[in-house]
Amino acid sequence: MNIINFTPIESFTGGVFIGLAVAILFLLRGNFAGISGIYYNLMTFKKSGFLWRLFFIIGLIIGPIILKLFNYQDLGFEVPHTNILLIITGGLLVGYGTQLGSGCTSGHGICGIGRLSIRSITATFTFILTGIITVLLLRFLGFINL
Repeated sequence: MNIINFTPIESFTGGVFIGLAVAILFLLRGNFAGISGIYYNLMTFKKSGFLWRLFFIIGLIIGPIILKLFNYQDLGFEVPHTNILLIITGGLLVGYGTQLGSGCTSGHGICGIGRLSIRSITATFTFILTGIITVLLLRFLGFINL
């Protein structure tokens, strides 16, 4: 493990904020914070809850922009890739994967596991295992150097 990327305080703090956001959304609206479902319902112009979904997605876009203004290197993490083709390809693969897995890591990993859903536990295990295999394969092929 690279000790430079070991950020337990930042990781814990981020996890607490994510957990609070999920809990608040559920308590106030009765909705789960699965990003793929929020995005899908926004893009299909589902009338019920359109405005909060729009603000949620805008917040996801504006957050990193605000973070960029504060020079993210000083905040304890780094952006590993700036290759736009790689980012777009990754985004498309993630989108396909969320359809294939009937949800995303936020829906299954945060909300589903919190409800002790066997389906979500299985999906999250599959996400993590696939990520590990992908990193090992890309390292072996020389595409990434960690």
